[in-house]
Amino acid sequence: MRRLPPLPAVRAFEAVARRGTFTAAASELGMTQAAISYQIKILEERVGEPLFVRRGRRAELTAGGARVAARLATAFDEIEMAFDELTGESETVLRIATTASFANNWLAGNIGTFQAAHPDIEIELEVSGTVIDLAEARIDVAIRSGRGDWPGLKSEHLAKVDFTPMCSPALLEGRDLPLDAGKALEMRRISPQDRWWPIWFRSAGVEIGDEPGRGGIRMDSQATEGQAALAGHGIALMTPMLWRPELASGRLVCPFADIADEGTAYWFVYAENRRHTRKIARFRDWLVPAFRAMAAAQEMRAIEGA
Repeated sequence: MRRLPPLPAVRAFEAVARRGTFTAAASELGMTQAAISYQIKILEERVGEPLFVRRGRRAELTAGGARVAARLATAFDEIEMAFDELTGESETVLRIATTASFANNWLAGNIGTFQAAHPDIEIELEVSGTVIDLAEARIDVAIRSGRGDWPGLKSEHLAKVDFTPMCSPALLEGRDLPLDAGKALEMRRISPQDRWWPIWFRSAGVEIGDEPGRGGIRMDSQATEGQAALAGHGIALMTPMLWRPELASGRLVCPFADIADEGTAYWFVYAENRRHTRKIARFRDWLVPAFRAMAAAQEMRAIEGA
């Protein structure tokens, strides 16, 4: 007969340890904060020592609590994988969620190297412009742009998201580059209502007031904006590292020297309690160094060209 603590109390402890607050754990488990506190109290009475120290709203693990949490994370991963296999989910399928821009302009062209190294893992890609709940959608990992502060998720920095106008060289009619940033006001902008435009103009020292832009085409993603720019329909704000082949071949050019950012980055994201899952670890060990190396090379070329 197993001498296990009450499983509801163990579940509450694991959620608080992973999320960092009683409130977040209560929200995840569909319980009240008082109920979570009661379950933790039961567990602490069972082991005879405190498992958390309250510091404001945060719940920090004690030394004993940290030891238990580390073992429980692995145990919960094993339980989750066991039931995944029962329902047809296994180590052979990796579900990835990301944006159309990242999927089309980097992942699709590079994922083959991962599959060549791991032919036993099947990739399923979910492309969306909104943030997908990994648990609800049964997604294993995500590549997101933002500030890396998604509750309950482990976020690993990949590269800064910067942007600058790009266009087809045919649009420039042989003009000498780089152009003065103010000339962008005279050109047709793709998605002129994009929140990046005021940031870029401000970074380049151009006053625009409330001027929203001259006409232009409104697109739903950088991926479609890039296709419009390639077709010669205007200048579009895009991230250089996602358009390396087009820039290298001369199909796209950066007519202005100014590059801006809004403090966001691309992040590799997965649930904290699944960090030991083999397929996630394999993908992480391929993606993170590969993308960071590409971003570093892009930055070095930008410095050399400055």
